[in-house]
Amino acid sequence: MPAVSKGDGMRGLAVFISDIRNCKSKEAEIKRINKELANIRSKFKGDKALDGYSKKKYVCKLLFIFLLGHDIDFGHMEAVNLLSSNRYTEKQIGYLFISVLVNSNSELIRLINNAIKNDLASRNPTFMGLALHCIANVGSREMAEAFAGEIPKILVAGDTMDSVKQSAALCLLRLYRTSPDLVPMGDWTSRVVHLLNDQHLGVVTAATSLITTLAQKNPEEFKTSVSLAVSRLSRIVTSASTDLQDYTYYFVPAPWLSVKLLRLLQCYPPPEDPAVRGRLTECLETILNKAQEPPKSKKVQHSNAKNAVLFEAISLIIHHDSEPNLLVRACNQLGQFLQHRETNLRYLALESMCTLASSEFSHEAVKTHIETVINALKTERDVSVRQRAVDLLYAMCDRSNAQQIVAEMLNYLETADYSIREEIVLKVAILAEKYAVDYTWYVDTILNLIRIAGDYVSEEVWYRVIQIVINRDDVQGYAAKTVFEALQAPACHENLVKVGGYILGEFGNLIAGDPRSSPLIQFNLLHSKFHLCSVPTRALLLSTYIKFVNLFPEIKTTIQDVLRSDSQLKNADVELQQRAVEYLRLSTIASTDILATVLEEMPPFPERESSILAKLKKKKGPGTVTDLEEIKKERSSDMNGSAEPASVNASVVSTPSPSADLLGLGAAPVTNSAPPPSSSGSLLVDVFSDSASAVAPLAPGSDDNFASPDLASSEVVSEEPADTVHDADELFHKFVCKNNGVLFENQLLQIGLKSEFRQNLGRMFIFYGNKTSTQFLNFTPTVICSDDLQSSLNLQTKPVDPTVDGGAQVQQVVNIECVSDFMEAPILNIQFRYGGTFQNLSVKLPITLNKFFQPTEMSSQDFFQRWKQLSNPKQEVQNIFKAKHPMDAEITKAKIIGFGSALLEEVDPNPANFVGAGIIHTKTTQIGCLLRLEPNLQAQMYRLTLRTSKEAVSQRLCELLSEQF
Repeated sequence: MPAVSKGDGMRGLAVFISDIRNCKSKEAEIKRINKELANIRSKFKGDKALDGYSKKKYVCKLLFIFLLGHDIDFGHMEAVNLLSSNRYTEKQIGYLFISVLVNSNSELIRLINNAIKNDLASRNPTFMGLALHCIANVGSREMAEAFAGEIPKILVAGDTMDSVKQSAALCLLRLYRTSPDLVPMGDWTSRVVHLLNDQHLGVVTAATSLITTLAQKNPEEFKTSVSLAVSRLSRIVTSASTDLQDYTYYFVPAPWLSVKLLRLLQCYPPPEDPAVRGRLTECLETILNKAQEPPKSKKVQHSNAKNAVLFEAISLIIHHDSEPNLLVRACNQLGQFLQHRETNLRYLALESMCTLASSEFSHEAVKTHIETVINALKTERDVSVRQRAVDLLYAMCDRSNAQQIVAEMLNYLETADYSIREEIVLKVAILAEKYAVDYTWYVDTILNLIRIAGDYVSEEVWYRVIQIVINRDDVQGYAAKTVFEALQAPACHENLVKVGGYILGEFGNLIAGDPRSSPLIQFNLLHSKFHLCSVPTRALLLSTYIKFVNLFPEIKTTIQDVLRSDSQLKNADVELQQRAVEYLRLSTIASTDILATVLEEMPPFPERESSILAKLKKKKGPGTVTDLEEIKKERSSDMNGSAEPASVNASVVSTPSPSADLLGLGAAPVTNSAPPPSSSGSLLVDVFSDSASAVAPLAPGSDDNFASPDLASSEVVSEEPADTVHDADELFHKFVCKNNGVLFENQLLQIGLKSEFRQNLGRMFIFYGNKTSTQFLNFTPTVICSDDLQSSLNLQTKPVDPTVDGGAQVQQVVNIECVSDFMEAPILNIQFRYGGTFQNLSVKLPITLNKFFQPTEMSSQDFFQRWKQLSNPKQEVQNIFKAKHPMDAEITKAKIIGFGSALLEEVDPNPANFVGAGIIHTKTTQIGCLLRLEPNLQAQMYRLTLRTSKEAVSQRLCELLSEQF
């Protein structure tokens, strides 16, 4: 930027600023500003034309007044006029004024754009720099529309100066961040990658920022940047600090560029080229080696720059997760930082080790630092560091150290900061459940948890312990005995009373033989807590009392006296009053057999994802380290239950949901007592319900429905067959992992499917529903296969009735035989007459190769032995892609199982990954298939690898499964 000459000093501006600063009051300041505004306005409106210097001075004063917080409603045109000046200082002030005061809706925007275009075309580097800075500072959609096509040309032009290239790269980055749809990808993308080889490191730094952002959305376009980034990084890392003198910061060569290059490499998997991969490994080893060297300066700037590069290198090592040696070295380096005197370093080390703990290569190395982490939990003064220590203990926990870690977390819980207590409670509850070998230990841990931090124990935690106790016969007696003893403490937390009431109500009979816990003693113990509890807990205790009437008839009279008391029958709370009245009446008039039936033990709860785990994910938020670790670790599969315990005497009434779909394929419950349809077009028979008479109302908003106005409007009203196939890709792909649902729907017709497959055979039921009150005539559905598909797939269809009455549905059966592997899907063509008009439409039938999967269970050793056997490059297909849906571990598992393969637990050394195996059955051959899905929560990406004995099968299965995530 040119220096400002002496003559450019604006004395009038300096005097005005001095006057403002010398004002003694707000009123005096406003008076002085108003006087100046009047003077400027008169100058602008005067007959005498102002020279460039005067315009610049007055525009600068207006800018200063605006920055003081006063509105400016004139002077914009004068600022635009300054843009046409050939003097740098005048043009600079004009651009500065426009960047600050002119909005994108201004009428002057066209004039401003013309001035910017002139400066960009001038090839004057100073003027081009000012114009690019203005575009980036404004960064509006209008600016992107006007210049997004021009800036890439400037960036890759051979005669553009280095300073302009820097500005152009950063300007384009700004526009891409604000309006990505307006920045066109083209020939320039391949040329901009080569800026990583530019001699000017400033250009390389700016280009790296741009390429990193673009590569996150368009990885394929910029994958050639990997080798160039590695090459440039290698030159920086291996250079002496004197080689890059202008870009060396406190003896660290080009730290900002190094960090940016390492971040760029994190957008991609490890390089496939062995030479590039080896060079990158050398770079990372050099960075780790330099971290061990004594510091070249005692200044904090030196250590900050050095550690910034080191931590980014460790992030890349973790991201690649493929070099055991590097992962262990990174872990050891972070372990040294755990005891560093700098708090920030300790924090970052703990955070990075949380991620390292999920790698199969470094998990054991992380565990060696358990004592240091526990010590940090006890001694750290900074609460955020203690919280990271808790996260790391949680991440490194496994069966070998679970009891030690849970015990330490419980000890810390007594003195923990209130802000993190609830999170620690959730983690202790999850770890105790996941790694419980002895369920008596689990019960003791949760009760201890409630005792220590009862106020922070959410409902999900005590619900969960009850579910597990109910689902495991071997722990019920111990749980009853333990809660009975815990309730004898003078002060019990209300959550403990809830757990005690529920468990004693169900299993109090298991300890009633001991005189110290006789029925009467149990009842008196619970009732002594009654008056101290809230209304919901009292309601639960009343339910426990009526359970006692069934379990212990000898104390029936005592319980009836309590229920009969005025404090119950005339309670101000309607819930308690109703329970007392109903339970008293039930105990009085019901026979022993009826009581035993009504008040029998709760049945086991269905197995589902732990609600505690879901609560922890919600509390931590997506993308956090703890969320990543939890999703990466496999849940223990030997725990039952997760439904919340129902009230002891509650009855569930199922209500028809208005969101049930036409064929009853959605998630909404359907009752058999639904009213008959009021019109022939509103309801159809639920073909998949247990009762043939069940009906469900139509709801276009249901998840499985496919109501597309586009499809409806594109129906062919012609005697000629339609060429258009309604692909309905989104819904077609939904059927890859499920067999039932709605395939197509418009205003006239709904098509539902129900399928079943076994080995190379299958059967598909297609249901055509007439949604109108008018008959469909000449109704002819036909399944069409291409020539290639006919040789691979045998389809036999049964004819359907050519007349479909209004509000009715007809069924068509398709028998399927898979002869050999295939890539395409059959087309279902439907022709019929409706109201005198010929209708013709086609949709893809979701008969895909994975439907002929048979799951195969195998051990870890067998899996990896087979995996190595399928190591031919043509047998493997890999796809790295962005997640299209929220990355939920349980949903991912369900989709892999729905895809047809067996989900193999505890096979992959990395518990974050999902591994599957199966065999594709065809008439001519059987094709073994192994799959591995590796999620990266931080990057919101997946890597899917499929290995089969046939390349085409690997490719097709990879395409189908990639669309599911």
